[in-house]
Amino acid sequence: MKYFLNWAARLATAFTLLIVSYSASAGCWFFCSNDNSNYAQTKYPIVLVHGMLGFDSILGMDYFYGVEDALEDKGANVFAVQVTALDSSEARGEELLLQVQQILAVSGASKVNLIGHSHGGPTARYVASIRPDLVASVTSVGSPHTGSDVGDLVQDISDSSDTLTTGISAIVNALGSFINLLSSNPTDNGQNSLGTLESLNSEGAAAFNAAYPEGMPTSYCGSGANPASNGVHYYSWSGTSPYTNVFDPVDPFLAIASTAFALDSGEANDGLVGRCSSHWGTVIRDNYRMNHLDEVNLMIGIHHLFETDPVSVFEQQANRLKKAGL
Repeated sequence: MKYFLNWAARLATAFTLLIVSYSASAGCWFFCSNDNSNYAQTKYPIVLVHGMLGFDSILGMDYFYGVEDALEDKGANVFAVQVTALDSSEARGEELLLQVQQILAVSGASKVNLIGHSHGGPTARYVASIRPDLVASVTSVGSPHTGSDVGDLVQDISDSSDTLTTGISAIVNALGSFINLLSSNPTDNGQNSLGTLESLNSEGAAAFNAAYPEGMPTSYCGSGANPASNGVHYYSWSGTSPYTNVFDPVDPFLAIASTAFALDSGEANDGLVGRCSSHWGTVIRDNYRMNHLDEVNLMIGIHHLFETDPVSVFEQQANRLKKAGL
């Protein structure tokens, strides 16, 4: 009995030391408290910008699912905006600029931190390029900065038949209008799927980058200057796993879409955007086991079981911005 109690005491001591050690270095488990109320408290407001066919919220489901609440719980001032679901980067950027100015007026801040997913990345870059005085940082998440192989494939199909192009465009525009109708903050600027396609294929992306180059990687699949020449800080991250969870209803569609990369560049991708195309500014990571929608936790939080929670990546980025004085 004495032998058993001796080992029990040793085990309890070891467990206590483990808890204390972990808490000091990485956070808290269930036996300690940790005040994270200001972990994401950036100097400037965070503005979340959705991608193609995106929205702010539909029937109570946010595009950035759980992200806004999590950041606000940790001290951030967060705004989720809505721009036209389908349009060119420049047109969406002009809409975003107006909302940024409204946010600054309401919050009293002098700048914002823009975080854009997918087409939201170039949309945010446009604002930072033409009004760098209003933007502290741009973070792009799974954005096709050099275009997408999927976009190139659709463009090739479009070029093959004007009749087919007109029909597909009408269907996609109708989908964009329907999404807009369901959103909590509908915009009525009309849908322009061809403008989106021109922005997200390789040729259109190259033209956009030539006009708005701040943060561009200095080498293929590399990183860009941070801060850039306009004084804005640029960051990016992305995933490379089109299929991540058997319970995710969009995984099969993204797995099919990813075959466009197999037919062309062969680049690792998230189903819609290639790994290297997502690079802009400081690359935080480009190989999360996430598909294109996992990156913003969109499908009610369904993601790879053995990958970090997408929400925590946003929290870490907010903390990174905080430490940078942004």
